[in-house]
Amino acid sequence: MSFRLSQRDKDIIGFINQFRAVDRNSLVELFFKQLKSPVNACNSVMVRLYRLGLIERTQQYSPTVYLPIDAKIKKNSQKILHFLSILDVYKQMCTYSIPKQVIVEDKPTGRKGGIEPDLFCIFKGSPFWIEIQRNQYSEQKMQDKIHLYEEFFFSDEWKTLQWQPEDRAAIFPSVILITPVRYAVNSDHIRIIQVASIHELMEKYKSSHKKQREERPKVVSSSNGIKINLT
Repeated sequence: MSFRLSQRDKDIIGFINQFRAVDRNSLVELFFKQLKSPVNACNSVMVRLYRLGLIERTQQYSPTVYLPIDAKIKKNSQKILHFLSILDVYKQMCTYSIPKQVIVEDKPTGRKGGIEPDLFCIFKGSPFWIEIQRNQYSEQKMQDKIHLYEEFFFSDEWKTLQWQPEDRAAIFPSVILITPVRYAVNSDHIRIIQVASIHELMEKYKSSHKKQREERPKVVSSSNGIKINLT
């Protein structure tokens, strides 16, 4: 069969491959919102790509969720909700600034048993590893997770990750815990931020930025020492 894909077609397929599970409404928001009839346009494109065998889909959810053609997750798997929660965090970020160097289910140690953040990205000039906690865990389990980050910090292996800047010193990402529950976890070596959403993160640092600008006009830093450019 001979067919030609538009650049948008290729971008959509690449995006689905990257995020593993993408719902129709998110595709409308990210790729079609500028059109006169975005939902109809999206539906037409996705049906065509599905019939061409370039994407998979599951109608276990409403609206339809699209998957990579070689997806190894079952169409009724709870893992789909996990990937949709990662996508939701990404979309929240996009309302402020498009994240760069995005890696879904990052495995920076390259080995089993190391840290496995749900998302890595550079957001507003700062690198972050993001853990999305959809379920509530024990304090000990969360502290054990932080200890894995500390172990990686002391390994120095992070200094050679491909996204590290070439023109300045390597940076260890801050760790964001997206959770409705606040855990009594701490670290003397890495920065940990606990928020319920990216929107809360941005409100928190806007307030901190405003306060410090009033107190020290030339200093831009959060109360936790985490610098983030909000402009």
